[in-house]
Amino acid sequence: EYHAMAEAGILTREDRVELLDGEIIAMVPIGSRHASCVDSLSELLFEGLQGRAILRVQGPVRLDAASEPQPDLMLLKRRDYSRSHPGPDDALLLIEVSDTTIDFDRNEKLPIYARSGIPEVWIVNLDARSVEVYSAPVNGEYAESRLIGTDGSLTPTRFEDMSLPVSRVIPG
Repeated sequence: EYHAMAEAGILTREDRVELLDGEIIAMVPIGSRHASCVDSLSELLFEGLQGRAILRVQGPVRLDAASEPQPDLMLLKRRDYSRSHPGPDDALLLIEVSDTTIDFDRNEKLPIYARSGIPEVWIVNLDARSVEVYSAPVNGEYAESRLIGTDGSLTPTRFEDMSLPVSRVIPG
């Protein structure tokens, strides 16, 4: 029904929405700090991933019939996605950048990602100048979590040779 609404013109390209647990949720407009952080992450990840994974920026992932969120960044297995959006088995890492949406990202999106078996999620908390790293989903919850401040670095679980300084991810 969500896709049919788009095909019928009820939802348009100008509508910034995502589908979560069967509800159409309006997305908050992207501010400059948020956009700058996404740019920095994109650049750092792109440098280290060439030929190893697909980096998708602000695109949909179809978790099930009732949820199709649009994380800020995704690392995906390499394959052709021209016929369908990536699904949970395609996702290696999802990243949410939060300035005004931290509670929503933690309390609404994160449980959906865990239930879908997304192996790793980062929530960049711009206000706290830190990154929350969640991994090892078990029974709909993440078994492992850690908090990394601006003096630390991030390493995607599937790409242990990469190191992204948090100080370069979160804008000054």
